[in-house]
Amino acid sequence: MQKNKYTVTAALPYANGPLHLGHIAGVYLPSDIFTRFLRMNNHDVTFICGSDEHGAAITLRAKKEGTTPKEIVDKYNKIIGQAFNDFDISFDIFHRTSAQIHHETAQDFFKVLEEKDHFTKETSQQYYDEEFHQFLADRYISGTCPNCGNEEAYGDQCEKCGSALSPTDLINPKSTLSGKTPIMRETSHWYLPMQRHEEWLKDWIKEGELGGVQQHDASKWRNQVIGQCMSWIDNGLRPRAMTRDLDWGIKVPVKGGDGKVLYVWMDAPIGYISATKQWAIDNNKNWEDYWTGDRKLVHFIGKDNIVFHAIIFPILLKSYEGLILPDNVPAYEFLNLEGDKFSTSKNWAVWLHEYLESYPEKVDELKYVLTAIAPETKDSEFTWKEYQTRINSELADILGNFVNRALVLTQKYYDGAVPEVGEFSDYDQEVLAEMAAIPDRISKLIYAYKLREAQSEAMNLARLGNKYLADMEPWKLIKDEKNTKRVQTIMNIALQITANLSIVLQPFLPATASKISTFLNYSNDQWSAAGQHNLLSAGQPTAKPSILFQKIEDTMVEKEIEKLNASKTNVPQFEPQKEEASFDDFTKMDIRVGTILEAEKIKKADKLLKLLVDTGLDKRTIVSGIAKYYTPQEVIGKKVTVLLNLAPRKIRGVESQGMILMAENDKGELSFVVPEKEFHPGADIR
Repeated sequence: MQKNKYTVTAALPYANGPLHLGHIAGVYLPSDIFTRFLRMNNHDVTFICGSDEHGAAITLRAKKEGTTPKEIVDKYNKIIGQAFNDFDISFDIFHRTSAQIHHETAQDFFKVLEEKDHFTKETSQQYYDEEFHQFLADRYISGTCPNCGNEEAYGDQCEKCGSALSPTDLINPKSTLSGKTPIMRETSHWYLPMQRHEEWLKDWIKEGELGGVQQHDASKWRNQVIGQCMSWIDNGLRPRAMTRDLDWGIKVPVKGGDGKVLYVWMDAPIGYISATKQWAIDNNKNWEDYWTGDRKLVHFIGKDNIVFHAIIFPILLKSYEGLILPDNVPAYEFLNLEGDKFSTSKNWAVWLHEYLESYPEKVDELKYVLTAIAPETKDSEFTWKEYQTRINSELADILGNFVNRALVLTQKYYDGAVPEVGEFSDYDQEVLAEMAAIPDRISKLIYAYKLREAQSEAMNLARLGNKYLADMEPWKLIKDEKNTKRVQTIMNIALQITANLSIVLQPFLPATASKISTFLNYSNDQWSAAGQHNLLSAGQPTAKPSILFQKIEDTMVEKEIEKLNASKTNVPQFEPQKEEASFDDFTKMDIRVGTILEAEKIKKADKLLKLLVDTGLDKRTIVSGIAKYYTPQEVIGKKVTVLLNLAPRKIRGVESQGMILMAENDKGELSFVVPEKEFHPGADIR
């Protein structure tokens, strides 16, 4: 069999937040399984990833947290990288796009395409935030998706339906900086004229052909990938800006590029190349060997990144000339959580680093469940109850039970030594034939990117072993001396199945496979050995096994569900923005600093205090509903903010001549709004 060469990439995670299980199930775990399998089959493979540290999402997070983009990316690159390490994802390199080698690579890429006239420079109208005096990149604009009606779509894509968008596609666009409707203002950018590439893209995506030469097996591409790409192409590709008016990112390296950076979806995929360059330097290799020639490039991504990896990046690669195009883009659908979508803003998520902190010994358990429910062709759902059920009824009761039974009986009957095999019965032959067939079925499924089914086939080997022991009942046969040889054969076959499990489980459950190998005193990382029935020699010692999988108790499930519900409840829920007011309306309000001179409770009114306030202009009575949060003694002498020209009104028989302005949190608690510096009564607030 020809050993193909592979460059495997996993989508670069944004370094603006931690990873949740949806990210893992849809990109990083499947790419790790695929790569581990390739290595076991002696393919020349490199596995590339890194953090995406540019783009508007980073600057938005920095603004939100009151810090700098660099501090944000440094923080989350460390959290993400550590989580990958703790979850045993086997990248050859986990790089970052803030690295100097990436800046140089991306700028070189841009200059080459510019010199070859693959860009056009156009002046156009772009959204501009007047309040912040800034052009708005795609992620700085939100609005209603024209395709699915999602009111929280971004200017580059809708994360609900996966549609790629342009800012002008949005209905009711709003600036994410000011919340206001932006205006259009003229600016110049470099554009990628994607319409020039429609014809070759059609043949390449649908048929796998490029220039009449077969490039890839289109039958292995997922329907949703081809469907989304062809929908874009059939609707007519349009020029897409490759630069942005931002101050965070890779500077445009040609004349006229001052104040502009590369579009993140040009910058980020080139990160695969720059990461390969760094890995090649570190390992004394030539990076071009992994991006040119007869090599398969495979991008593992989520469905919201299909267009960027299957249309835009291939255009860039082909335009650069000499670089390979993707052999496959196995995109995953979305993983939901307990009946709802994963949501960072609502804190509705199971964060990988938090899971690993709580359950460092349950890495393979999570890997197994996420692969079993992987959203390969449609959205799927993670629930803690299913997590419990799959671990208890499949990992513990099937896999763990079989391995433990085979080894414990060997310890009991033969002091741990592998018994000699005797004559095979017809049933033995059937079992051995099925054992030999399973690795081949797993292989075909993995090469077809059907990893969910492949893991199920690996578990079928444990099911086969369990059924074999249950049918043969060696614990009964051993009671009669005439069955001595027969029991030896049964136990030898059971141990050979166990040895095969230590091989076929390696891509899916590497830690578990390693434990089984330790129990058997046998290790083999070559896939070609799987299926054989003579992996263990007679007399070979085995070790006393430990329990592979502890069962999940109801208390753990209850605790995690309570934690989820509490985290969602604790997210502040505020009233939506009120209807727009004009500047003239605002200037009519006379707001001043005041000092509370006297305070007393109003009889038969639990919430009301009667206050005498020095406004700088006069001393007036104001009734305020703050008695639940402040006693009269606490407020005397307090500086407060007062709306003076509110029409007087009687409250519980007391005329109130103004309003004390208060802040209210999501729990309904009130607090004074006061200037941070010392101001005298009467100071104007505007």
